[in-house]
Amino acid sequence: MFLLAHISDIHLSPLPALTLRELISKRITGYINWRSNRKGTMTGGTLDVLTADLKMQHPDHIAVTGDLVNLALDEELETAQRWLKTLGRAEDVSVVPGNHDAYVPGALKKTRRYWEAWMRGDKELAENLPVEFPYLRIRGDVALIGVSSARATAPFMATGDLRSKQAKKLAEILTETGQRGLFRVIMIHHPPVRGAAPSHKRLLGIGLFQRIVRQHGAELVLHGHTHLATRYDIHGPNGAVPVICVPSASQSFGAQKPPAAYNLFSIEKTNAGWSCHMKQRGVVDTQITIQTVHEDQLLSGR
Repeated sequence: MFLLAHISDIHLSPLPALTLRELISKRITGYINWRSNRKGTMTGGTLDVLTADLKMQHPDHIAVTGDLVNLALDEELETAQRWLKTLGRAEDVSVVPGNHDAYVPGALKKTRRYWEAWMRGDKELAENLPVEFPYLRIRGDVALIGVSSARATAPFMATGDLRSKQAKKLAEILTETGQRGLFRVIMIHHPPVRGAAPSHKRLLGIGLFQRIVRQHGAELVLHGHTHLATRYDIHGPNGAVPVICVPSASQSFGAQKPPAAYNLFSIEKTNAGWSCHMKQRGVVDTQITIQTVHEDQLLSGR
């Protein structure tokens, strides 16, 4: 059995001090949003307790689906790099960036540089190549496929996109790993389903993503962005492909959005086919008690 953990939307705090030059950009709107909406409800204390509980489950791998930072400041990216080192070895933790990690033009390039050890596919690592999306990591019978939907956007926008170059390579990876009989997990930040996010936060390219999954198949899609615990499905060639989101890993109890949680997926190949059971563990009170709050059998003998 392979145990895969999923966390998202870390939003590491506190924010570092900003210079006037840094504020004269889209970052001014993000800074105001942090001060007014997130400063008191997204805390490092909650994150620390949650990740400690996650590590106690001894997962084989951890998927982090974006928004590790808030405004993509250099100091934030360095802090996130140090935090990733505490989460696990780079070969045991896979990261895809979110819109906050690409907050302003040029930020995504820096994000790739700071976090490349956690975003390099097996081929790129073996051949000493730079980060390229989508990337592929194979761990046991599980194929972890990292797609980047992150891009810099205008103020008050948080859209992502999937363009033809990534889409073509994603289709190739899904075909190859499917032929090898692997359990294929696609990681992306923005939800690849219609209606999961408002229009100013949606993924541009939902139809393209779903067409690829319908044609080439997958076993599981993990995303973040909405800070909600949701499940959708995309119809694939072998049946429904679960599309799973998890609440922000820093969200305190009692706020408007669900409190911090992470998901554990128990993946096993049986005589009848793939089995995948999901368990969600999260904060249940103001004392940051972590308990199992939900379970779901996603796949059974497929």
